[in-house]
Order: sequence, then C-alpha cells, then structure tokens
Amino acid sequence: MKKVERINIIMRYINNRSHFTITEIMREFNISRSTAIRDIREIEAMGMPLVAEVGRDGGYFVMNNSVLPTVRFTDNEIKALFIAFMATRNQQLPYLKSRQSLAEKLLGLISENQQDDLVLLNQILLFEGTNPNNPDLLELSDLPHPMLEKLIQILLLDRYLLITFKEEKAEKSYPIYLFHLYREKSHWLIEGFDIKEEKRRIVPVDHLTNVEPYLTKKRLSKKKMLEKLSKQEEGINLVLELGPKAIAQFRKYHPLKVSISYTNPYQTTALLKSFINVNNPEELTEITNWLLFLGGDIKVRDVPQEVLEGLQERLNLFCP
Repeated sequence: MKKVERINIIMRYINNRSHFTITEIMREFNISRSTAIRDIREIEAMGMPLVAEVGRDGGYFVMNNSVLPTVRFTDNEIKALFIAFMATRNQQLPYLKSRQSLAEKLLGLISENQQDDLVLLNQILLFEGTNPNNPDLLELSDLPHPMLEKLIQILLLDRYLLITFKEEKAEKSYPIYLFHLYREKSHWLIEGFDIKEEKRRIVPVDHLTNVEPYLTKKRLSKKKMLEKLSKQEEGINLVLELGPKAIAQFRKYHPLKVSISYTNPYQTTALLKSFINVNNPEELTEITNWLLFLGGDIKVRDVPQEVLEGLQERLNLFCP
C-alpha cells in the first residue's frame, strides 16, 4: 500500500474512533512502530486536531468541534471518479449541471500531472452515448427533462403526488403514490398506484407538465395498495427456459418487470416466468420484439397465442 493511500485510510480510521493507540495502528495496518509514529505526526502536520494522552494506557483522541484537514484523493480515486463521469455522459441523468460543477471543482484540486492523465483517458475511453467528435469531459449535450429534478425534490419530502401530463390531445391529472422512478430504454418512467382508480400506472417523465404534493388527510398505506394490486394481477402466462446465449442477451437488456431464476450453479440455464397483458398492444409488441432479441437459445413452456401470432407475423416479414 502506498504511503498517501495508507495515510488517507488511517485518517478515516482515526476519525471514526473516540480513542486510539499507536499499537492499534500498528496492528490494524501491519506497519512498524516507527512508521506508525511518522504517519501520526504527518497527519497532525496536515491539521488533524489530535490530542495525546500520557501514561501507561495513553493514546490519542481527536479534539471535538475542530475543523478537519482537506480530504486528499489518490490517483486511482481521481480516475475512478472521472471514469464514472465519462461513462454517464449523455444519459439524461438528474442533477447533470451539478455534476459538471463538481467535475470543475475536482479538476481545480488535482495536480497538472493528474489532469494530464484524465485528458489522456478521455481521449482513449469511449462509452455508449459519447460523441467521438466532441468527447469533452464537461460536455452537456443531453440534458434530462426539466421536470425530473423537480420530481425528485418533491419525492424526498412526500411520495403522494398529483401529476399532470399530456394524454393524447388533453392534459389529465392523477393522484398517485410513487413506487419507483426508473430509467428504461433511454426514458425516465414513473411507476405508481393511481389512488382514485386503484390501479398501477406508468407515466413517462417526458410527458409531465406539472407535479406537486397530493395533500389529503385520507391516505391509503403502501401495504394496502400492494394488496389491492396483487388481487388484480393475472397469473403467469409466459414460461421460458433460457440457455447460455439467451441469458447473455437477457443481461444486455430485459423489461424491468421480467426476471429469471438460474437452474444450475454455473448460471448457464435459467427459467423465466412472467405475465403478458395481451390486451395492451404496446406491451404485446415490446415483448414480441424482445423474444426475437433473445434469439434461438430458448425453449417455450407456455406462451399466449397472441404472442406466437406476433412472432410469426414478424418472421414473415423476413421470410415471405
């Protein structure tokens, strides 16, 4: 372990304890007494307010209500932060502008050599969504829907919401309890319980025109909502056996509500069980396309006739 990394870890170790001794530092970090003493002195020189206790059982403690020294980042920690920034460029993430200012502050804290390393990494590494003609580390070319941050801020206070969104040519408002805010196929979606109609509702964030807390004294508990939904949900009508190639495709993409259970310890075979609402044309089309995406390494145990017809229709387009 390099010295800078060790000292950073020792500082965190010290800060989480009310009292420590040189012997504890030696044992915890497998270093000699002289090295432990030198590290403690360097930490004191950096500004950590340590108070020494004399005597047989003496040691050190951190002075209360004192300002701790500035956190120092190792080279690998800096690279980890900025590679995470690079990998999430153009992903319509919330607080993207704040991430940009954070990157600018971090760049101001590191050395010129560290900055040169990041510039080089930025030229070499390309992630999905990166524009290779303009791979600027601070580029903000794909800002999320402006309603997303407002939605998150309200959610931190209350998950009972009154949402207004465009539906066909009109605007409609629904009181919902939000279960999840998730991103699927490059779109942010709200999954919630429609309090008035007592059903599950999924709404794209891009369609929102307004969101505000839903103020009502009569509130159904989350447990009651889930009980109502479980009574409404249909039984399983899709059962597939997946081989290794289909599992690899599944890991690349799968609908949020679909999961698999592995049937051997090597995770090379799996069982998929789900429900398809054949009365929902969008869901029917999506699941048909997705089954084609999984490929031929599947065995069908149970599937709705409507899905089979959809698959046959799609295949006829390629093999008339």
